Amino acid sequence: MINKAPRGERLHIGIFGRRNAGKSSLLNAITGQEIAIVSPTKGTTTDPVYKTMELLPIGPVVLVDTPGIDDEGQLGAQRIKKARNILRKTDFAILIIGVGEEMTDDDRELLNLFVETGVQYLVVYNKSGSCGSGFDPESPCVNALTGENVHALKEEIAQTCTAEANPRQLVADLLQPGDAVVLVVQMDESAPKGRLILPQQQVIRDILEARAIPIITQVADLPATLVTLKHPPKLVITDSQVFGPVSEITPQSVGLTSFSILMARYKGVLQQAVQGALVIDTIQNGDLILISEGCTHHRQCDDIGTVKIPRWIEARTGAKPAYTFSSGEDFPDDLTKYKLIIHCGGCMLNAREMQYRGRAAQQQNIPMTNYGVAISHMQGILQRCIAPLNIGE
Repeated sequence: MINKAPRGERLHIGIFGRRNAGKSSLLNAITGQEIAIVSPTKGTTTDPVYKTMELLPIGPVVLVDTPGIDDEGQLGAQRIKKARNILRKTDFAILIIGVGEEMTDDDRELLNLFVETGVQYLVVYNKSGSCGSGFDPESPCVNALTGENVHALKEEIAQTCTAEANPRQLVADLLQPGDAVVLVVQMDESAPKGRLILPQQQVIRDILEARAIPIITQVADLPATLVTLKHPPKLVITDSQVFGPVSEITPQSVGLTSFSILMARYKGVLQQAVQGALVIDTIQNGDLILISEGCTHHRQCDDIGTVKIPRWIEARTGAKPAYTFSSGEDFPDDLTKYKLIIHCGGCMLNAREMQYRGRAAQQQNIPMTNYGVAISHMQGILQRCIAPLNIGE
């Protein structure tokens, strides 16, 4: 499990279409497993079904089977919303047209959404009988139940899909071989037992990819760690929660940033996050702030999102704002009531989903920042923490 590519780092391939078009059958056929329930009853898929796999030559992907876009009633509307929400994180879309059917207005609406959001896509016809010889990319046909032409479809997806899960680098492009990088890892009650959190793992891997040298320590041991190094490190990367003591210990001549700030850069939302952090100083009593996290986890008594960040905001501003909290895929459509959105690093979300959330905020003229950028601003060290990343405040 530890060695598997995280879902947020996988190319997301969404399978869309009407009820009973064969979406679940196609997911099963592509993966070669009975992942999704297949039934002649319309609306069997009520929630998105995710399956990770290796799809060569693309690499690690996650396939998503979505509810039918023509579902009916109140529950149907909720399922349709879930299907459209999947599009926010979809890098490549498959629109499947069912057995003996032609394209409908629902299908055309999906195609328009693909075009509007810039998603690469492929329209596939699912047949009950034989598709005939060969595989025509102009009008691709499969039999999802028998598996006919499914291998050819996978090859066509690989050829058509030119997207990358995330072309950016976390930190490797800032390093040279042999550079020492000190990572300050906070080992408190919120730290998972027996493992490092995902951003820490990813940064370590990226440092190694650059043939640089990661050195892992804790806040209390940071002074001794720096003294033992023959040469100053190129960079100190810290947990944002301990920015204060780490910034005091780290010499001004050494670059300083955090895992969360690197995540904002990696996901393509750093510039927006820097501008959003400046809004913290304008917060007044009663202003509503959305604090959003990309995953759902058990909150500790001194949780960073629900406890520490509100405490720091109030200490910085002297104001008493109000707060709303969201997690996982629960990101509001209407953001207009918020003064500011403060988002986590988004390590569990792919870059496309994070950029969607950033665009949604921009389109509604709501500032958005992230944990590390906001905390560094409130500590008075934002400029120092983004300086190694070659952007201006």
